Amino acid sequence: MVPTTSLREAHPAERAAGIDHYVSDADGIGGRLRESPEDFRVRELEAFEPEPLGADTGSYPELVVRVTLRDWDTNDFARRISDALGISRERVSWAGTKDKRAVTTQLFTLREVDPDDLPEIRGAEIEPLGRAGRGLSFGDLAGNAFEIRVADAVPEASERVADVVSDLRAFDGDEEEAAASDPDDIDAATVGVPNYFGQQRFGSRRPVTHRVGLAVVREDFREAVRLYAGNPSQTEPDDTRAARNRVDAAFGVGEGDAADDAGPAADGTGDGDWEACLDAIPGKLRFERSMVHRLAERDAAPDAPPTHDDWRHALEAVPSNLQRLFVNAAQSFLFNRILSERLRRGLPFDRPVAGDVACFADGDAPDELYAPDTDRLQRVDEDRVSVVSRHCERGRAFVTAPLVGTETDLGDGEPGEIEREVLADAGIEPADFALPGEFDSSGTRRAILLRSDLDVTFEGGDPRFAFALPSGSYATVLLREFTKSGPLDL
Repeated sequence: MVPTTSLREAHPAERAAGIDHYVSDADGIGGRLRESPEDFRVRELEAFEPEPLGADTGSYPELVVRVTLRDWDTNDFARRISDALGISRERVSWAGTKDKRAVTTQLFTLREVDPDDLPEIRGAEIEPLGRAGRGLSFGDLAGNAFEIRVADAVPEASERVADVVSDLRAFDGDEEEAAASDPDDIDAATVGVPNYFGQQRFGSRRPVTHRVGLAVVREDFREAVRLYAGNPSQTEPDDTRAARNRVDAAFGVGEGDAADDAGPAADGTGDGDWEACLDAIPGKLRFERSMVHRLAERDAAPDAPPTHDDWRHALEAVPSNLQRLFVNAAQSFLFNRILSERLRRGLPFDRPVAGDVACFADGDAPDELYAPDTDRLQRVDEDRVSVVSRHCERGRAFVTAPLVGTETDLGDGEPGEIEREVLADAGIEPADFALPGEFDSSGTRRAILLRSDLDVTFEGGDPRFAFALPSGSYATVLLREFTKSGPLDL
């Protein structure tokens, strides 16, 4: 376990997302990700077996295809292929959404489509695999295998990579901290990092989704709308900042008061001129426009109570998946804060202490993965610490922390104390997640340790990292330990 005295402070944008420190105190290699799409390769590891292509289409109406995309956003490609096939977007399904600036390989299902009708699409290789009786869903994604090159790393990158690997091995429970004998070829070193939610969860340039979600959980729908539609960031273009400042003025927040920090909440003394806000908001901010349009339709009073239906009606102008994302991001932020506090206190991540809640490993996961099964939980009292610790050491169990919701049972002992302190600091308790519509959440638990077998090779001085992670975990959470760069470089 890394001692608390050696903890290195995280980037300010990461701290805003609840990530306070690095595990490794070693200097970073710097560099940039995604200099070209080929620098970031992702291959899905699915738990999905299609029937042969010749299977009866009546029983198996879904065509299963493997698609390799270059520089394509997953949602954009789904729209493109549905348009090319002349079918509804609802007939296209997939298990996991991937980043655009990458080369990604994943499965799609196309309902009632014949292999001979598959189109040619620029930047996409489409291979028919078989048929299925249902479309793909998120539960079919076991994880992802990554090959990532870091461009323009420092000259001494190989030595620094070896130092970081040594730290991450120790964090994973290898007290010998044995670095690879050849720093230019670190082969399958098992490493561990806190299983944080990465910056993408909250917004890399404008990390705001969790703040919106926290306001929703507190049932301050007025502030939730203001945070999303107003609340400018220094990283935004001038026209976007001006529009958000205009929205803040309508709510009663002075220009610049709320930028880039928690900022003041709306005080209700604004002018409430939503039509002027609409004039100021550019078309590219379509969700913000949708929210403010609803305020204008109802002539919402800026001093209406935070729980007033006008505010919730405006917030629900965005798609249902984004409404859920707001609350999910709030849960993710609280989870990150719990992990940061556990790290600060020096509690282990690779094994439990009394009061923890552990889960068992997913026995059906692909061989490449250390995957937890959070449906199989066990409380760890003093008498079971040694037994569960042995399971964790062998990769058969993981310590968990809560993604807080209405059905969350918090831990006991010091882990439970941390969980309760983080919630109290946020002014939230599990019962607060009993919310209307898409905002409601029962909660779950998530493993606190992200473990992977890491292979590192060097090409012209630049490291290439190969590893696999379970679904829901972030490659950037591992790579940040090596680069020590800000989120925008990841």
